[in-house]
Amino acid sequence: MSEATLKVQNLVKVFGHPRSFLRRRDTEKVAVDDVSFDVREGQTLALVGESGSGKSTVGLMTLGLLAPTSGRVLFEGRDVTRLAHAERRPFRRKIQVVFQDPFGSLNGRMTVREALTEGMMIHHLGTNAREREDRAARLVRDVGMDVEVLDRYPHEFSGGQRQRVAIARALSVEPTFMVLDEPTSALDVSVQSQVLNLLRRLQRERSLSFLFITHNLAVVQYMADTVCVMSEGRIVEQGDVENIFDAPQHAYTRRLLSSIPSTDPDALRLTSAG
Repeated sequence: MSEATLKVQNLVKVFGHPRSFLRRRDTEKVAVDDVSFDVREGQTLALVGESGSGKSTVGLMTLGLLAPTSGRVLFEGRDVTRLAHAERRPFRRKIQVVFQDPFGSLNGRMTVREALTEGMMIHHLGTNAREREDRAARLVRDVGMDVEVLDRYPHEFSGGQRQRVAIARALSVEPTFMVLDEPTSALDVSVQSQVLNLLRRLQRERSLSFLFITHNLAVVQYMADTVCVMSEGRIVEQGDVENIFDAPQHAYTRRLLSSIPSTDPDALRLTSAG
């Protein structure tokens, strides 16, 4: 069995004022409550739950973009929550993110070429501009686009194309781990399957580990090796995808699974996509 590249241990996030005799307890919101899981090298763990379950908050803490109230996030043995300033740049190269809205996450004033080479320059990848441009050209081809797109801007693309650019940008710094926060939920169903197949191919070719955040159980079944089901900030069930889908133990998980139609078109398209 592969080693765990990411370990989340007893993670808690409380928003609002700290408790004191001057402030009422009901001003606080516990968004994440004692969450623990491992993501193994080269595998995908899905965090699944309804809106407000806390799954995206976990993702932000995993990325080091949000400080936990308590608990730890260990990436390759290092505590992400306690990295010194000098250690943050190497960490941010190794773990990248693809968000739900590619239009919002891409800088509309940057061409694709600029978006892909920016991270390379920050992390000193490529010995000169020509080498970085060659890398950018390979990246757009790797995500199924023509090199002509390098001189175009985000507003010139469809949603699916913008998400391919966002994936290429994440890959531009050669990460080993990616947080995928609802990366296909804003796309048409026919485009979703293309992007998911792209992610699976890239994971296989580059030995990437994924934390896949979603509310779509059909996507979970297609993409994930293991799954954590979240409700109201807590993990109510976790295990291998096959076990969770075949024999769910928690009532909340059973309710989520029962909401998938038996002839779910998403599932049919995903399993039949090439």
